Amino acid sequence: MTTDDFKRVESLNCWEHTIHCEPLEGGITNRNFLVEHGNEKFFVRLGEDIPEHGVYRFNELAASRAAHKCGISPEVVYAETGAMVLRFINGKTLEPETLRDISTLKKVVPLLKTCHQQMPLYLPGSSLIFWVFQVIRGYVNTLKESKSRMIQKLSHFQEINHELEKTVGTINLFYGHNDLLSGNFIEDNNRLWLVDWDYAGFNSPLFDLANLASNNEYAEGLERELLEMYFENEVSDDLWKRYFAMKCASLLRESMWSMVSEIYSTLDFDYLQYTAENLERFENIFAEFRNI
Repeated sequence: MTTDDFKRVESLNCWEHTIHCEPLEGGITNRNFLVEHGNEKFFVRLGEDIPEHGVYRFNELAASRAAHKCGISPEVVYAETGAMVLRFINGKTLEPETLRDISTLKKVVPLLKTCHQQMPLYLPGSSLIFWVFQVIRGYVNTLKESKSRMIQKLSHFQEINHELEKTVGTINLFYGHNDLLSGNFIEDNNRLWLVDWDYAGFNSPLFDLANLASNNEYAEGLERELLEMYFENEVSDDLWKRYFAMKCASLLRESMWSMVSEIYSTLDFDYLQYTAENLERFENIFAEFRNI
């Protein structure tokens, strides 16, 4: 966080009184703040468009407003270019182990179904698509142009991406969150909220399910319970293989997101380590996929 960031937050036109502003740690894409304004608390996010990641703030704002209208995300009280102010949820962000608890999972699945099925009803016109395989193709091109340290591996990643996309096959199109890290879930008085809509867009529901499982390291038994809860049916061999392909794609995309961030991000975060961790997990999961 810089002095300019604090000044930017203080200068937002929504404040009627002097504010107290504290930075919030943990973000790896945006700069986040807790603001006290009179007797109220607000969450303030500063962030510009990030074209190399397909992040466009008009899309994030539209998704955030739609999610609030669906009752799954806090209210957006103010927005201007590069800044968004939301009501602060006085809860706790979840940890991966909490999301691996079956009682929590029973709350997560209805939340995701609301996102997938209801949010399009509240979106203003057209919206972005988040097709992970095209995202990966875009990352390959960006990394080539930027002469990434990983350039020798890009052709291999591209071949894998094609194989995974072919395995997933025809999809049903729903509206996805597409970034289901544990920190994007907030629990407040036994209620779950879903936040951070940077990557929101139309997608297969399989991606959110696979993304949730891969980000939070679900064991196979829990993955199968997740799929059975969501689809309300037994998990067929075909569904399991398509889901597993999407899980591989989720981990490959996260690895390549980090490779691109190594080059472009100005945040103080160890992207090299993050790349290494996710790439190792991807390689292990892809080896399992080949044995299905």
